[in-house]
Amino acid sequence: MTLGTTAPAPMLTDEQEDALPVLLPVAGPFGPAQATIYLGNRVAADDPALLLAEGITSTMNLAVNVEMGPLALGDGSFVRRTHIGLIDGPGNSPNHLLSAVLALDGILGQASPGKAHYPVHRAGNVLVHCRGGRSRSATVIALYLHLARPEQFPTLDAALARIRSLRNLEARQPAASMIALAEAALKTASGLVVGMG
Repeated sequence: MTLGTTAPAPMLTDEQEDALPVLLPVAGPFGPAQATIYLGNRVAADDPALLLAEGITSTMNLAVNVEMGPLALGDGSFVRRTHIGLIDGPGNSPNHLLSAVLALDGILGQASPGKAHYPVHRAGNVLVHCRGGRSRSATVIALYLHLARPEQFPTLDAALARIRSLRNLEARQPAASMIALAEAALKTASGLVVGMG
């Protein structure tokens, strides 16, 4: 069962849901490729047919406890992988969270040059994921949306509300420690400009 562009059914446990691909378009267009940011989970990030169908050519893994290997798509191109391992709970620093936001901004603005020693890649949409797509990735996308599109998401809470609605998350998700981390990161991000890629 592919959950695709609909929110997962609320009657599944987290463990049951984690066995299914979760892939939801959140916002766009961003950067020169006019990319859409997707929120998803580990299973979706490792499904080449699903990624190809959604035009996703880059993934950002935010789970410290999940490693993703190289992945070829059916068109002969390869997924460009980025990994910034965050702990799902206390233990991260605000700057570590901000590094994920800046990396996402960089991915959205990065060119896809063809060089002989680079795996074949093309510009496309970006999947931000962690293990389940409920806490770490949801927090990073929400913080990015607030910083990149303040006219649409004037507060972190407004961006979180959008993510919760799309992902069908309960109020306890993302984890309270991740939201507190995002709020602390905002205090250190004064003058930070993202979304210009």
